[in-house]
Amino acid sequence: MTRLIQAARQNRLTLMKTGSYYLIHICVAALVAYAVTGNLIASLTLSLLEPTVQAAAFFFHEKGWERSLKRRELERQANGDDIHGTHVAAAGA
Repeated sequence: MTRLIQAARQNRLTLMKTGSYYLIHICVAALVAYAVTGNLIASLTLSLLEPTVQAAAFFFHEKGWERSLKRRELERQANGDDIHGTHVAAAGA
């Protein structure tokens, strides 16, 4: 349980973004599903199922982007590039 709490604290912003995205997605999905089916029960079922799967996918999508950006930054630093992606000349070169 401690790992779960620690992971939640480390990913607080991403979890908050995921939660707000989830709520918006449920509302949009319910309206679209109702417009298509005309069935309230079907639209509520679809609007809860699909956004739940999407929210989990969004969380991992965000984590992947964060890793990618960190890796790129580390590569730039290792190559002696500045923040604009241009190479910094070595002293005496």
